[in-house]
Amino acid sequence: MFAQSLPRIALVSSLIMFSSLGTAQPVQAQSVLDGDTKAADVAPMRDAPSSFADLAERLSPTVVNISSTQKAQELPNLPEFPEFPEGSPFQDFFNEFMGQRGQGLPVVPPASLGSGFIIDGKKGYIITNSHVIQNADEIRVTFFDDTTVDAEVVGVDEKTDLALLKIETRKKLQAAKFGESHNMRVGDWVLAIGNPFGLGGTVTAGIISARQRNINAGPYDDFIQTDASINRGNSGGPMFNLDGEVIGVNTAIFSPTGGSVGIGFAIPSDLAKPVIEQLIKYGKTRRGWLGVKIQTVTEDIAESLELDEPRGALVANVGKGGPAEKAGLQTGDIILKFDGHDISEMRTLPRVVAETNINSNVDLVYWRDGEEKTVSVTVGELEKAEEDGILQGNLPQPPQEGVKNEITGLTFGQGEDENDTRIIITEVERGSEAADQGLMAGDILLEINQTSPASPENADALIGKAANDGKESVLLLVDPQGEGDSRFVALNIK
Repeated sequence: MFAQSLPRIALVSSLIMFSSLGTAQPVQAQSVLDGDTKAADVAPMRDAPSSFADLAERLSPTVVNISSTQKAQELPNLPEFPEFPEGSPFQDFFNEFMGQRGQGLPVVPPASLGSGFIIDGKKGYIITNSHVIQNADEIRVTFFDDTTVDAEVVGVDEKTDLALLKIETRKKLQAAKFGESHNMRVGDWVLAIGNPFGLGGTVTAGIISARQRNINAGPYDDFIQTDASINRGNSGGPMFNLDGEVIGVNTAIFSPTGGSVGIGFAIPSDLAKPVIEQLIKYGKTRRGWLGVKIQTVTEDIAESLELDEPRGALVANVGKGGPAEKAGLQTGDIILKFDGHDISEMRTLPRVVAETNINSNVDLVYWRDGEEKTVSVTVGELEKAEEDGILQGNLPQPPQEGVKNEITGLTFGQGEDENDTRIIITEVERGSEAADQGLMAGDILLEINQTSPASPENADALIGKAANDGKESVLLLVDPQGEGDSRFVALNIK
C-alpha cells in the first residue's frame, strides 16, 4: 500500500486501496582533438529510428498486465444497537440494516497492479516482479487483446525481486526473447512497455543513463538506470533494446513525488536469466555459497595489507563449517579471482559465486602475507545454509569498565564474565575517527593488524606498538555487536 509520502526509491507496482481509492533531438558527432585522441577513435553513433512504431507493434503482444488480490477479511461483528420505542421510525431501518450486515461486513480485498512478459508461449511462462504478486491469493493475467486468464506461481526469488508465473490457455502466445545486457552501453536507446497506473499497455522510450547501479535493494544489486518514463504499475515489465530483445526487467524508480522523474531502474537480463532458469527447473533458486562475510578494500586497508591498489573482496569473517573454512581461507585474506573471474570490487564476488554451480570445484586466488596464493574451493548452497541457520550469530553483553587507548579513543574491556575471553569495545570517544567509522560500544575486537589481542591491555599495547613503529594506520577486525558480520576498519594513528 502506497503512503502519501513515498520513499526515494520506490517499487513501481500500483496498489489500489478500498478506502480511497520529449522528443529526443539528434546529436551530431564531433571530432575529439585533445591529446592523442583522434576523431577515428570515436565509435560511430547508431542512428535512432525515425519512429518506434514498428518495434512497439511487434513487441506489445509479448507484454501482459498482472493484477493480484489478497483474501478479503471480514470486519468484526457490529455492536448491538439500542432498543427503540415501539413504532419508532428508526426501528424498521435498523432491523433491516442489521439483518443484512450484522454478521460482519466483507471488505474488498486489496489489489496490486503490475506488468509482466511472456518468455515461453508453449509452456505459458511469464516473468514479473516478486513484489507485484507478494502475498497474493489470486493472480490474473491480461493479454494485449484484453483477454484474461488465471495464473499460478511457479517460483519466487525475493533477493532479485523476480517471480515466474504459469498460465494455461489455448491462445497462441508470442514470447519475448532475452538479450545480453552486458552489451548495452550508457546512451543506448531502450523501450519500456508496461501497465502504469493500471492504464493498460503503454510504450515509452529513453536511453540507458547508467549501469551497475547499487540502490540497496538486495545483495545482488546491479541495476540498469534509464530515463525512459517508468511509473507505478510498470513493475515486472520488460525493457527492450532496438533489436527487440529484453535486456532488463523494470523494477523501481527514484521518485520524491510518486511519479516519473526520469530515473528508473531495471534488473539486467544477465542477472535475471540464471534466476529464471533455476525457478523453471527447481521452483526455487539454488545459489552458490562460499561462506565468508566480505567488505570493500579501501586505500587504507590496501596499504595496511601491502596490496598494490584497492581491489578484490576483503574477507572479514569465515563461517564455521563453510566452503571457505574447509579450503583454509582466513580473515584478512583478499579474494582477487574466483573461478577465473577477476574480482575488481567487493560487490562483484557475491554475484559470481551465486551463479557458480553447486558442488563444483573452482580455483580461488587470494592475497595473504604480501603475495598471491591459490586454493581449490568446493562451492556450497546458499539456500541450504540459510535453512540450517549457519548464517546467524550471538549478541554480546559489553562490560562496564576497560582500558582506554588514547591514540584511537577506544576503550577495551573483557567479556561479561571470567570465562568470556572476548575483547569488547566498551566506549568510543565522541568526535574520534573511530566514531566516524561507525564503531560502537558492544562491538567485539577480533584482531589488531591481524593479531588477536589476549587482553584489553594487550589491545592497547598493540596499537601503541604500531604507532611507535611508524605505521600510518592500524587495521582492526571487529564484529559489530557480535552478530557474526565482522568487518575491517582502518584507523589513522599518525
